[in-house]
Amino acid sequence: MSNYKSKLEDPGMDFLFDAILSLKNREECYRFFEDLCTITEIKALEQRMQVVKMLKQGKTYNDIAQITGASTATISRVNRSLNYGSDGYNLVLDRINWQEETNKEGNKEK
Repeated sequence: MSNYKSKLEDPGMDFLFDAILSLKNREECYRFFEDLCTITEIKALEQRMQVVKMLKQGKTYNDIAQITGASTATISRVNRSLNYGSDGYNLVLDRINWQEETNKEGNKEK
């Protein structure tokens, strides 16, 4: 178990994260986040995930801005979090990559 302590940690955030952790599939995520957030808020989160993926792929700020529509300020913030943050982006990307590799290998066996 990690000793990590978030600056955000409190009972209200625990309730939010417990709600997110209770979701079982993509459809449930769509349904919950459509109720929880505005379309603009959800799109901003999605854009940041696209930015982090492209940064990890070595794309330039200009390429990322052009493809995603993200401002260079947003790209810079994501890059700073990626390099000096709480390692949350890397944690998720590692798991997504693991899942993608596992799915590819599973499809080869079929």
